[in-house]
Amino acid sequence: MKKIVATLIAGLFATAAFAQTPAPAQTTTPDSATPPAVAKAEATHEKQEAKKTTKHVKKAKHAKKAETKEAAKDAAADTTAPAATK
Repeated sequence: MKKIVATLIAGLFATAAFAQTPAPAQTTTPDSATPPAVAKAEATHEKQEAKKTTKHVKKAKHAKKAETKEAAKDAAADTTAPAATK
């Protein structure tokens, strides 16, 4: 009887030890911590900000071009006006 009880207890310890499986290793990537919806929203926001800055740069280039053209017209008008009066 003692051998049977000892065998049963040893069997319980053995099954308890093998039944516990280690937790799966977590994959740690920078984006895995954020949910996909949040990541998509952040990407959309970044794209919108990039578009705004691109529009701003284009407007600045256009304004600079327009100023240059106006200055050239003014300079041409100034140089032709005195020549016409002479």
